[in-house]
Amino acid sequence: MDEGVRDPIRGVMLVLPLNTHEAGMAAAHPVAVKLDPEIHGRVRELAKAQNRSAHYLMREAITQYVEREEKREAFRQGALSAWTEFQETGLHATAEEVDQWLASWGTEDEKPAPACHK
Repeated sequence: MDEGVRDPIRGVMLVLPLNTHEAGMAAAHPVAVKLDPEIHGRVRELAKAQNRSAHYLMREAITQYVEREEKREAFRQGALSAWTEFQETGLHATAEEVDQWLASWGTEDEKPAPACHK
């Protein structure tokens, strides 16, 4: 397992391989990740404890981060869109209306979503 080349000034630079042989993985592009020696050591120790490669842990961490941040950004864009629509139309439901609707969830008298109004 090639974990990178140590840069004595900036820490460790890890280069992900161009190709991977793992199932379902397309050819990867090399990426340099500079880590300070302390975090690099922690990654190596965790990888060893989990019988994984440091490369695997970093790829997994980056994948999870990107997926989480994409969802967060989609939520943010949806909120901005809803705010713009509210500013243009004035249509809304009050907090009390929404609270009553939510309180009915899971009961025999479950209510439909409140209608938007000005």
